[in-house]
Amino acid sequence: MKYLHLVWRNLTRKKVRTGLTVLSIFVAFFLYGLLTAIKVAFGAGIEINGLERLVMLNKVSIIQPLPLAYRYRIEGQDGVAKVSQASWFGGIYQDPKNQMSQFAVDPEAYLAIYPEFILPEERRQAWFDNRGGAIVGRATAKRFDWQVGDRVTFEGTIYRPPDDPYWEFVIEGIYEGADSTADDSLFLFHYDYLEERMGMLGAVGMYIIEVAEPDRAAAIAENLDKLFANSSAETKTSTEKAFVQAFANQTGNIGAIVTGVAAVVFFTLLLVAGSAMAQSVRERIHEIGVLKTLGFGDGKVMALVLLESSLLALLGGGAGLGLIYYLSRNFDLGGAFLPTLYMPNNALVLGIAMVLGLGLITGAAPALQALRLKVVDALRRA
Repeated sequence: MKYLHLVWRNLTRKKVRTGLTVLSIFVAFFLYGLLTAIKVAFGAGIEINGLERLVMLNKVSIIQPLPLAYRYRIEGQDGVAKVSQASWFGGIYQDPKNQMSQFAVDPEAYLAIYPEFILPEERRQAWFDNRGGAIVGRATAKRFDWQVGDRVTFEGTIYRPPDDPYWEFVIEGIYEGADSTADDSLFLFHYDYLEERMGMLGAVGMYIIEVAEPDRAAAIAENLDKLFANSSAETKTSTEKAFVQAFANQTGNIGAIVTGVAAVVFFTLLLVAGSAMAQSVRERIHEIGVLKTLGFGDGKVMALVLLESSLLALLGGGAGLGLIYYLSRNFDLGGAFLPTLYMPNNALVLGIAMVLGLGLITGAAPALQALRLKVVDALRRA
C-alpha cells in the first residue's frame, strides 16, 4: 500500500488518456450489468419455479380454454397435491398503454399454490370475503399509486358484458414477493366475479397443479395429458419452469445474447485497456530504469505495473457495476414491460471477478516488459 501514491501519480500523469480509458471500462461494465438485469427480467420466476408445479394448457393454443370440469378429474389423479386455475382477463385500465398481467383466479387455492406471494392475513381474508375484490403486486400498486380500499375500473376486452363493458374492483390487498425474483406485478381477482357478470363460462385458461413428488413431475404430466387424450379439449402439461422458460424464449435466447455481447465487450476492453497500459509503460522506460537503479527489484516493478492496471480496471469497472446495481435495486428501470429488472448478486460477483481479471490480463504484457527491462537499455533509450 505504501506505493499506492506512486501508482496513482502515474495514472494521473495523462489525465485525458486515463479518463477515457476509465470511461470506456465504466460503460462496458454498466452495459454488462444492464444486460444481466434484462436477462433476469425476461426469465422472471424461472429460477424459483421448481418442478413441483405443473401448468396445463389447451393443446391447440394458449388462448383456447379448458373445461372447468377437468379440475375434479385432475384432483383425483395420483401424485396431485393441489390444483388452482387462472384465466387471462386482458382489461384496459384508463389507457391501452397501461399493460399489466390480470388473471381471474380461485383466491384461496391460488395463494396456497403460490406461497411466494406474501399478503397479511387480514388482507388475505378480506379478499376471500369480497367477490368484487382484487389484490395487486407491489410493483403495479406503486406504478399506479393504488392503495388498499381504492376502487379501480377496467374496460373489458375479452370479457365485455353487453349491459356494461366496465369492471370495477376494490383493492383489498397489495402483496409482496418473497424475494426479488417473484413476480410482484400481477392483478388478481375472483373467477366467481367473472362468471357472475358473464354468466356461466364453464372454462378456464389454465390449470396450475402442485405435485406431491417433484421427481415424478414429468410422469404425472404425461399421465394427465393421457387422461384427456382424444377429448374435445386435449391438454399439454409441462413443469411451470419449462412453461415460463418457453414463454421467455419467444423473445429469443436472451442468455446467449447477453453472453455474446459480454464476450465482445470484454475482448474490446482487453484491446483498449491493454493498449493504454502498454503505451504508458513505453513512455516510462527511463523512469523504470531509474527505479531499478534505486533498488526496486524486477518483481516489485512488475507488481507496480500490475497494480496500476488493476486500479485502472477497478475505477471504471467498479463504478459501472456499482451504479447499475444501485439503480436496478432502487429504481424501476424496467417499468411495466420488465417489472423484475434487477442485477442479481451472482452477476455482481462475476462482474467483480471480470474486473480483476481485466486488470491482470491487460497489465500482464507491460508488466513482463518492465520485468525483463535491463537498466542499461532503459537509460540508453532516454
